[in-house]
Parts: sequence; C-alpha cells; structure tokens
Amino acid sequence: MIVLGLETSCDETSAAIVKDGHKVLSCAIASSLAFHKKYGGVIPEIASRMQLETIAGITKSAIKDAGIRLKEIDLISVTSAPGLVGSLLVGIAFAKALGLAWDKPVLGINHVHSHFYANFLSGEKLKLPFIALVVSGGHTSLFYVRDFDKIELLGQTRDDACGEAFDKVAKILGLGYPGGPAIEKIAKNAGPGKIRFNCSGGRDGLDFSFSGIKTAVLYYVKDRKPESRRQKADIAAGFQEAVLNTLVAKSLLACRLKKINRLVIGGGVAANRRLREKFDRAAKEHKLKCYFPESALCMDNAAMIAGLGYRLFKKGRRSGSDLTVDLN
Repeated sequence: MIVLGLETSCDETSAAIVKDGHKVLSCAIASSLAFHKKYGGVIPEIASRMQLETIAGITKSAIKDAGIRLKEIDLISVTSAPGLVGSLLVGIAFAKALGLAWDKPVLGINHVHSHFYANFLSGEKLKLPFIALVVSGGHTSLFYVRDFDKIELLGQTRDDACGEAFDKVAKILGLGYPGGPAIEKIAKNAGPGKIRFNCSGGRDGLDFSFSGIKTAVLYYVKDRKPESRRQKADIAAGFQEAVLNTLVAKSLLACRLKKINRLVIGGGVAANRRLREKFDRAAKEHKLKCYFPESALCMDNAAMIAGLGYRLFKKGRRSGSDLTVDLN
C-alpha cells in the first residue's frame, strides 16, 4: 500500500511517499526557518503563506522522486492537529482537493503521535506496547502506546514545551534561533557541573514544567551579566543538564508504573546528542530498550504522517469530507 503524506503543522512544508508503513520512497521538505530567524520565533502568517506557495511543488517533487504514478497512491494522509491553525488548514485543504481530484481517501493524523512513529521508519522492529516520549518545540508528552489506535496520554507539560524553553534560554543568552542546536553546541565547551539549575514539578507525577527553570536562567543572567562565551557555555550546560535529567527521570517513572521495558523517543529535541547519551546510559542501568529515530526524522516531516496513516487506515480509521483542524 502506497501513502502520500502531507505535513504543514508549523514552519515546514513536507510531502512524502511511504510504502507499507515503513519504506520511505521519498520525502521532500521546504522550510521557512530562514524567514523566522530574525524574529526569534515562528511567525504564523509567514509560515502559512510559504506553505500555500510551496505545497504543490513539494508534493510534485515527492511523487517524482518516488518514481511512482498517481494511480499507485492508495491513501492521502495529512496532519490535522495539533499545530498552527493557518498552516494546518493549508495542508488539509490541499489534501482534500487532491483526494477529490484523484478519487483517493484522505485521513487526518495527529502530528504528535506521528513523532514517535518515526522510529518505525528507521528499520527497527519495535514491539507493542511501549512508553513514548515526544519532545519538540511545541510539545513535551509521555504516552502509553498499546496500539496505534490505543494511545493513552500519561503526562505533558503544564506550561512551556521543552523545545520552547531551549529557544527562550538561547534568546536570553543571545545565542539566536532556533535555540536547541545553539544550546547544545555551546554547552559542549562548558565546565562539567559548574552551574546547576532545577526543573520544578518534580513531585507532580508524570507532568512537566519548564517555565520555572527558564525564569531561573533569566534572573541568573540579570544578576551576573555573563559576557564571555565560556560563562554563557556554563549557564547553557547547567540548563540543558537539568532539563534532560527531568526528561529521563519522568520517562523512567512511566516505564516503572506501566511495567514496560521499551522506551520510544521522538520529536525535534530527540536529535540532541547529549539527550541520546543520557537516555542510552539510563536504559543500560535500568535494563530498558531505548529507541530513537534517525536525526532527519526527528524534525517535522511527512514520512511519519504517511507511515502512521497506513497503520490507522489498516485498522479502519477514516476521515470524511468534513475533515478540518482538530482543536480539541
């Protein structure tokens, strides 16, 4: 079964062709990141306008790169939530137009769930059930996944998402946008454990909170006014360690509570090498199997949308002509 995936939840426009839920035949991505950098964050109007301009070309490129004909496509899978409303509407409207013109079924997909599904595109043979952690610019969530259509939310951030906190701290330190790669890069030059921060919400089960540590960094910088790159590196490293330690601790707790020894991680922050090191070490210590997607598949992409779409379609999931943005 061949699925065309479309992803327009934030600042990327992506189209992909995936066969049988795991074989990526093509994946084309156009990003408007360069236009957002000077503002220090994503501007929804810019994102949706760029998506409107590029989605047709990106889709055509994905189909051409896959070397298939239109009649071979069995399903159109599109992100329907969560994300920027204007951006989601671009993808959904385009998918529905293609479905009508080509006489193909269209299926709306949850963008967050697709992030942990990205692991199934990396050649790993994962067994269900598992605990999934999704860490990105807009989401930090823990799930208990019994099946692709049986997903239980265990915990999520109460305020800032993990990636959002990285962006804000990078801005405080004058490191630019996006903050995740900037924090990771400069933190490599830090003195080990020189500055320590803590994340709040440690006693609140499986929920996360990152607004407190962001504020702690802000006041630390205001009080000490670091100027050298080494000083900023120490602050960045202290922040990064505290956040990653929290992600590890909450994920391990979820595995213990559900008595599961498989931990699947996805989302943009999952590309962070320090995060992978800490999770790999913790997995060995606690005798868990920890899975990460390929770095390129950590970012927003349509291949994960197509892959999850295949699984849900096989289970009988369908979307009608009234498919629109899911705001629930």
